[in-house]
Amino acid sequence: MSYQRRNTALLLALFALAFVFAGLALAKKNADHVQMQMDEHRRAEHVLNRLAFGPRPGDVAEVTAIGVDKWIDLQLHPEKINDDTLESRLAPLRTLRMGTREMSEEFPSQQVIKQVADGKLSMPAGGAKHAIYMAQMERYEEKISRKQESANATPQAADNAAQSGEQRNATQQNAISSTTPDEDRTKQDGIAKDQKEDQRQMAESDLPQLLNEPADQRFKAILKLPTEEQIALASLNEREREPLLEGMTPEQRETMGALRNPQQVVTDELMQGKLLRAIYSQRQLQEVMTDFWFNHFNVFIGKGPDRYMLTSYERDVIRPHALGKFEDLLVATARSPAMLFYLDNWLSVGPDSDFSRGVPKYVNRPWTGRRRFPPPPRPQRQAKAKRPSGLNENYGRELMELHTLGVNGGYTQKDVTEVARVFTGWTLKDPRDGGGFFFDERKHEPGDKIVLGHRIKPHGEQEGLEALHMLAHSPATAHFICTKLAMRFVSDNPSDALVNAMAKTFLKKDGDIREVMKTMLSSPEFWAAGDYRAKVKTPLEFVASAARATGAEISNAVPLIRQLQNMGMPLYGAQPPTGYSMKAETWVNSSALLARMNFALALTTNRLRGTQVDVQHLSGGSNTADVQQTLATLENNLLEGNVSQQTHGTIEARLQDPAISHRKLDDPARPPDVAMIEGLLLGSPEFQRR
Repeated sequence: MSYQRRNTALLLALFALAFVFAGLALAKKNADHVQMQMDEHRRAEHVLNRLAFGPRPGDVAEVTAIGVDKWIDLQLHPEKINDDTLESRLAPLRTLRMGTREMSEEFPSQQVIKQVADGKLSMPAGGAKHAIYMAQMERYEEKISRKQESANATPQAADNAAQSGEQRNATQQNAISSTTPDEDRTKQDGIAKDQKEDQRQMAESDLPQLLNEPADQRFKAILKLPTEEQIALASLNEREREPLLEGMTPEQRETMGALRNPQQVVTDELMQGKLLRAIYSQRQLQEVMTDFWFNHFNVFIGKGPDRYMLTSYERDVIRPHALGKFEDLLVATARSPAMLFYLDNWLSVGPDSDFSRGVPKYVNRPWTGRRRFPPPPRPQRQAKAKRPSGLNENYGRELMELHTLGVNGGYTQKDVTEVARVFTGWTLKDPRDGGGFFFDERKHEPGDKIVLGHRIKPHGEQEGLEALHMLAHSPATAHFICTKLAMRFVSDNPSDALVNAMAKTFLKKDGDIREVMKTMLSSPEFWAAGDYRAKVKTPLEFVASAARATGAEISNAVPLIRQLQNMGMPLYGAQPPTGYSMKAETWVNSSALLARMNFALALTTNRLRGTQVDVQHLSGGSNTADVQQTLATLENNLLEGNVSQQTHGTIEARLQDPAISHRKLDDPARPPDVAMIEGLLLGSPEFQRR
């Protein structure tokens, strides 16, 4: 490693270490902040950091001009805010407007391809969709072929091992297959590697001629190529693939991506949509609340078909209810295919249900709350004892522990089981094909259920709605939800007085989230000077706020998505139902902070593909060689001048190191490295708090 790179790495480590200490000191309340008064300018900055994903250039002045209270009221009513500029940015991401079934058909999953292979679905007739299906069929058949080869090798090895000692002579050993299963896998890996190399050579031979064609003709020419060559072109690395995609329409780019991996197109567009909304939406509070509620009702993108369901889940379930009634949001999540699949409730069957007892299907009689059929003869009852109950408690447990009452909400294991019985029959119709929610009476557990001491009488699907209503109006739920809201917007350890005031509003206003937010925003705790810039940003908040603060122009958000993965917060990637933590301790560690600093410098030096930052604009466009003046200007533009003397001095000292800045502080012949200064400020302790 060169001297310059060693020093740069040392600088990043020092900043990361400084931030660790700053994070540990958050609870001590900076004395300067305590003394500071929240004037209108400071209040504007505060709400932009707490109710939005940070200010953009000029935002603080704009909010100050219209009035902080008026801006807050407008954000609480997002339907009044024009967001057409954002919609134009989202327009190329077609899957964001698709239903789950349509998405699954346009960008087929392995399950869809298997159905085509089995003759259950027809192959699209022609065009781009046909090419996508053919590419996936090619991969599917190759996968099946490899499995068959492996299966054929295994019985042979087993037969050889079973031979008697007398049969294992030298002649017979030579007749035995010379490869072990491990060797066979190695051989297959070698074949796969050779195939990839052949595909690469095919792609490289096609490229020169294709790149000479206009974009539309180039795309049509690709569709005429054999499937193997289409796959080879789509599988080129990003640097090689970008010239091939140059000038293509968004739909054509989607096709090229789908030739490689249809599911990746769906997930990439979902993640890009989330980031673009966080960075560019005028409805900032709605996006912050959408992120909050998605995390509260977390669903993991990596669980099979959920990756196709999450677009609708966030768009149709979470966002429309983000500032509405909590009960409406709770019911919407309970019926959501994404939640039903994630927590396996779609598989839950009542032990004494008609389905479990093997009662024949009968659909023409209305539900009366009683069994549709008389109990089967006693011999069948004896046989039933050997059948698994099929009751799944995952959703019942998380519903009370994470979605409503909280871990100390006063429920018992018996309540978990009873709630699970209530939600039997809440299932999905063809989940792998994008089917939606429906209530299956045959799988529903009959009889009364006792939940939290409350008797729920047999009413089919209505039982679940009754349970959700009861939970949504519980004082324990009000306290738990309001504690989490206060943690997100006020402090990692909110005061009891604030939480109690919010919970009182929650119960009085029928769980109206907008009214609860008003109570929080009118409280002295929200405006306490000691909590100014005291919340550590999550990686998502950090990346979005950095892009907003620098006025970044984003044409491709995928590289930003990868930065979030590097920081330990892949979008929609929290596997446990608890979601991601909002507390500082989760995100304050040397490795994560170093990743943040690396991102900040990559952003401001324009080393992130698809993102462009006008670094000179933030410095006033001046070519002055005065480092002090440039640093002061950037501190004002990026942090409203709120930079500690320690941070200012550390950056100033680093800029004097020629191994890092390529100039000395008193070198009049060369202007300061504005991009470096901006990157260091974005990586500073002050910017990483909100």
